[in-house]
Amino acid sequence: MTVATSDVILERMMALHPKVIDLTLDRVWRLLDALGNPQNDLPPVIHLAGTNGKGSTQAMIRAGLEAAGKRVHAYTSPHLARFHERIRVSGELISEPDLTAVLDECYAANGDADITYFEITTCAALLAFARAPADFTLLEVGLGGRLDATNVVDAPALTVITPVSLDHQQFLGDTLGQIAGEKAGIIKRGVSCVVSRQTDEGMDVIESVAARHAAPLLAWGQHWHAAPDRDRMVYQDDTGLLDLPLPNLPGAHQIMNAGAALAALRHLGIGNDACEAAVTRAHWPARMQRLREGPLVDTAGAAELWLDGGHNPAAGEALAAHLATLPERPTWLICGMLNTKDIGGYMRPLADCADGLVAVSIPGERNTLSAEQTAAAASGAGFDASQAENTAGAVAQIISHTPHARILICGSLYLAGAVLRENG
Repeated sequence: MTVATSDVILERMMALHPKVIDLTLDRVWRLLDALGNPQNDLPPVIHLAGTNGKGSTQAMIRAGLEAAGKRVHAYTSPHLARFHERIRVSGELISEPDLTAVLDECYAANGDADITYFEITTCAALLAFARAPADFTLLEVGLGGRLDATNVVDAPALTVITPVSLDHQQFLGDTLGQIAGEKAGIIKRGVSCVVSRQTDEGMDVIESVAARHAAPLLAWGQHWHAAPDRDRMVYQDDTGLLDLPLPNLPGAHQIMNAGAALAALRHLGIGNDACEAAVTRAHWPARMQRLREGPLVDTAGAAELWLDGGHNPAAGEALAAHLATLPERPTWLICGMLNTKDIGGYMRPLADCADGLVAVSIPGERNTLSAEQTAAAASGAGFDASQAENTAGAVAQIISHTPHARILICGSLYLAGAVLRENG
């Protein structure tokens, strides 16, 4: 008898619902009940939502907790190279046998009922977490918050809302207020919520939701502050000031993410040494990640190769701000995007930061824009744009005329994942 691997079971799960995204919690509650409600047996939960920065913030919280000697479960999405990246059990990526077992159990318990891929795999993660010892569980929202499959814990230890901006409007609403309301759906009665810098419109909604739930806010600009100070960062709250190194995750926007992580850690009573570790030891791939080895790097020769998975206007602005701080060097983008994104909003801030852009399709993604469509959008945003068959071809095209270029591969986490798999 051949035992199914996790890849085989995951492929089966893709066929359990005709839609990739269908926001409701009804199917999740049904399956969790069939599994014995593992969400009620989790170690204390820190639940994170937001448009940008929630993955980086989660990585910093995890680094701080682990530096304090805590065992941490962590759930994030999407994965880049392998599905196992989504589920970290007691500090380690879930093993293939354990992943296969919980996926198979969830598949059997669900039967032939409709359920989305994200919903059933989230239930599998919760099942794995409930069966392993840990001190904390970090749950990152997949989409929105109010109706996200992770929003099934009645009394988390803490919630966190990172900056809210326009993205996924087809699911979350057309205004910042509507989107903030969906993100604020993770706020629970009496549970403190750390809130990063927000627009006035977004903050008004978050404050209103928190007031209805009697949930204390720990908000940027009111209860904590984080800012650069020469070549360091300063964090301050009611308990005092921390003078820290800059975050090891590059980009000025990471100071805000670090501030939210520090606010969470301080609220949990984590000490100063562990807070410094949160800033200096966090690892989060495809966030201005320098690629230093592998076949694609070999192809690049003397060129620098960077990778970033940001994909909405706020991410484009943050990326442009970071590129402006780097030493002067001819800069070219290799870009692939999904057709569900605000392509122009993402690209326009970057047009003044690069000498040109080579468009590619995202391999294996049915919602990818074609290279031709991405190149046309880039031209409309002000880029000197061309297209290539794939990422390796785009790198070769750039170095043929600019061998010492800084090359940034960007536009989608799905493209970033394909690059990491290709680069081995």
